[in-house]
Amino acid sequence: MNYLDLITAVLGLAYIIFEYKASVWMWAVGFVMQALGIVLYYQKGLYADCGMEFYYLAMTVYGFWKWVAAPSPTPSEGGKEERAITHIPPRLAFAWTLLALLLWLAIYLLLTNFTDSRVPVADAFTTALSLVGIWALAHKYLEQWFVWIAVDVVTCGLYFYKDIPFKASLYALYVVIAVFGYRKWRRMMK
Repeated sequence: MNYLDLITAVLGLAYIIFEYKASVWMWAVGFVMQALGIVLYYQKGLYADCGMEFYYLAMTVYGFWKWVAAPSPTPSEGGKEERAITHIPPRLAFAWTLLALLLWLAIYLLLTNFTDSRVPVADAFTTALSLVGIWALAHKYLEQWFVWIAVDVVTCGLYFYKDIPFKASLYALYVVIAVFGYRKWRRMMK
């Protein structure tokens, strides 16, 4: 049994629960989960996922700052001020989509030309969408949930294929939680 798979899956469950609740604690849990994920994904030959974890580490610091210290705060349930949940501005939606497609292509080319990856299309897809998804999450955009649903569905299949069963099962659960998370965040916006 791969203990890193199990530990990161448990941390991932805590992370998604905190995200569902729009709790700032998700950033701390995410930091530890990503640090361990670097080792796990490298061991399994998921090089794009491994590299993405370094980006995630930086984004956990950025996301925490955006939610707690950045402008545009609103009172949270605990009475503290936090960033409001909003829609992605229309001027960014096209650029956001184009960036995801370009990242997918670039990561795919890197994986096929410079690694021994046997799953470059799926690995590049989930990595590209995750890169823009975490940025959208840091800005507390409601639409980030749609990105995570797509990422979670593909990642679930990819991780079962790569023999990472605990994380694969977690991503199956993520799909369900993401659907409910979208609904909860939409209600919280009102």
